[in-house]
Order: sequence, then C-alpha cells, then structure tokens
Amino acid sequence: MRNPWEEIPLTDYENHMMLDSVMQLQALNEMMKTQFVSYPVSSIMILGIAGGNGLEHIQKDKFKRIYGVDVNSSYLQAVIQRYPELDGLLECLCINLTDETKKLPKADMVIANLLIEYIGYECFQKTIQQVTPKYISCIIQIDPEDSWVSDSPYLHMFDKLEQVHHQIETHVLERKMLEIGYHAIRTSEHMLPNGKKLVQTDFAELC
Repeated sequence: MRNPWEEIPLTDYENHMMLDSVMQLQALNEMMKTQFVSYPVSSIMILGIAGGNGLEHIQKDKFKRIYGVDVNSSYLQAVIQRYPELDGLLECLCINLTDETKKLPKADMVIANLLIEYIGYECFQKTIQQVTPKYISCIIQIDPEDSWVSDSPYLHMFDKLEQVHHQIETHVLERKMLEIGYHAIRTSEHMLPNGKKLVQTDFAELC
C-alpha cells in the first residue's frame, strides 16, 4: 500500500502547519534549536524530515554527518534545494520505516518529531534498534478529544492519514523505550493556540 504521506504536497503540509491557528511549524523550529545542541554527538538522524524545517539551526562544525529520512522523495529534493550549505554533511534517505528499517545507517542521535504517530510504537522500537543511537529526542502531539488534525483550509489533504495514524501517549512511549534499553532523561511541553500541545521527551541509552 502506498504511504499516504507520499501524496501530500509539501506546500500544503507546511502552509497548514504554519497557520496562526496551528503554529506547529514555528513551535517545532524553536524546539529543534535545543535538540541540535543538547548532547555530545557527531552524527544525527532526523526521521520524517519533511521540508527540512529547523535545519538552519545546524552548527556545521558540531556534526560529521546528518541523515534526513523521509518516505516522500519530493520532500527530500526540497531539503537539498533549500539547504545547499549542508552539501557534503547532509545525506537524504528515502526510506519507508514500516518495512525498510534495515536500510538505516547508524547514528549517535535520533530526532523524531511528529513521526511516531505515523509508524507506531513497535516500528519505532525497530527503527531505534537498527540505528542504535546514544540519545533520542522525540516530539509528539497531545490532542484535545475532538480531533488530531487541526481545522484549516487544508484539512482534507490529511484524510488518508487516518490509515496510518496512531495515538501516542508519553507514559507508554517511555515504557516502550525502556523495553529496548533507553530511559527518559528530559521532558518539556509547548502549548499551541488550538488547545493542542507538543511534548518533547529525550532518552539516553542505559549504561
């Protein structure tokens, strides 16, 4: 089955995410500043990189390799075009995490923002076990009871995502990560204008 994310135009996705009533693109951009500098790593993997939001905060002298992973090849082409200054440092990989995790290289840190909702806990566990990072930083969305997609003129572009969406809870995610050898070391929240909130949880490999 074709992944629904392959059919959503990047401009529609980003225009939805940056609406004043949504503000997720802006919030994630700010949160990624911290994700990039919090831990002593030389390689990072950004899962579900989409159009590369936040990459302008990369300190080139901090990293030896950055992997950008997405299922949508046109998203990855946009990343390459938008960030030519990262040429030689950034490697974009078109991979469907639901059945191609073995294609993933190793990295010191994994960043997964609004990604686990679309692959589920078990697939995320397999992804982490393949990459074997020292640190993981995840951002998930906590929704009011009415809807997990914010109302907007672009709402119906996301209809097919129902096929792959999983409701993620912080305490369950922490338990699932502990099962594969990672413990939570930091949690923070960012409220959004529509009553939703972004919850960031960072994990470290158990010694």
